[in-house]
Amino acid sequence: MGEWEMVRLGDVGVFQTGGTPSRNKSDYFEGSHPWVTTPSLGSTYIDDSNANAFLTDEAINSSATKIIPANSLLIGIRVGVGKSSINSVPICTNQDIVSISKIDTSKVSLEYLHKFLATQQNYLNSQKRGATIQGIKTETLKELQISLPPLDVQKKIADILDQVTDLIEKRKAQITKLDLLVKPQFIEMFGDPVTNPMGWETKSLCKLGELNRGVSKHRPRNDPKLLGGKYPLIQTGEVANADLYLTTYSSTYSKTGYQQSKMWPKGTLCITIAANIAKTAILDFDSCFPDSIVGFVPGEHTNQLFMHYWFSFFQELLEKQAPQSAQRNINLQILRNIEVTVPPIDLQNRFANFVTETEQSKVKMQQGLDKLELLYKSLMQKCFGGANFEQ
Repeated sequence: MGEWEMVRLGDVGVFQTGGTPSRNKSDYFEGSHPWVTTPSLGSTYIDDSNANAFLTDEAINSSATKIIPANSLLIGIRVGVGKSSINSVPICTNQDIVSISKIDTSKVSLEYLHKFLATQQNYLNSQKRGATIQGIKTETLKELQISLPPLDVQKKIADILDQVTDLIEKRKAQITKLDLLVKPQFIEMFGDPVTNPMGWETKSLCKLGELNRGVSKHRPRNDPKLLGGKYPLIQTGEVANADLYLTTYSSTYSKTGYQQSKMWPKGTLCITIAANIAKTAILDFDSCFPDSIVGFVPGEHTNQLFMHYWFSFFQELLEKQAPQSAQRNINLQILRNIEVTVPPIDLQNRFANFVTETEQSKVKMQQGLDKLELLYKSLMQKCFGGANFEQ
């Protein structure tokens, strides 16, 4: 089927940089020629729907931008270094983009080049220079060496990678849909907790279980003697950035740190009261946390998964109650007195089972997504690392 050969990117077509017409003449940007900048790049194909503006003939004639013929390769050299797309219509670009036109498509697949450039982004970013806006020189692009197989193999590679990419995007969409199922289910079962249209009994949060701030008695909190031991330590940002469960931690207390703190049990609902207001996540392990986090351990009348999603509805409302200061926060007393809707526990448990089943489905889908992404990386290495892909 033919030999693979190494080719300079600079030898596959004609290189040209773009430009920006004068911003002082607004009518320049009210024409008919699509003009794009680097944020538009990344997908395999772009057209006039990706345009940042539409230039007039006068704008083009008075600036460095030029009309690039359709089926050229556009590559970012500043801001989005290494991002690329194929233009399916004639298009203009700004100076942050280099185009390669007049590519001999009887020998070189544009889609293959687009995939190749995705493997070069780390290298290209390492070559960036500049005091303010960093970028790469066109010569750096031209010197890239491409492992170029026969055209039919190039097309096969691009097609297979596209198929895997499509599967990855579909799996991500499925995971997103699962994320969107839970809140509507909460509303269907319990109504809006802010307005309580179903008339559920309400109780103060402090009457529904143990509610206390985390403990960090020693100052300063980052004293090295407190850290580096075997006792997990959760911080506010980790709660705020968690999805549902806290499954990992980045800090630990030493024995000294542990002795001046408190260990909360697995299953505790962590509630942030500083910086990020009333964000919640459930501990998946025993852990300590500072007094910028409140821990809630439920009693017999409520379920942690119910409470986590209940708080997600009240989070914005609680932020509005937070005092305006250098660092926004709410105090424990505000949390203690919040009135919580308390549907029957068996109904809460049914909701919790729904959440658990949804999370299990997400885990399976995420495992599948991880395998697809690993497969994609492996194929990219095989395709562009010089391996024989013709079998």
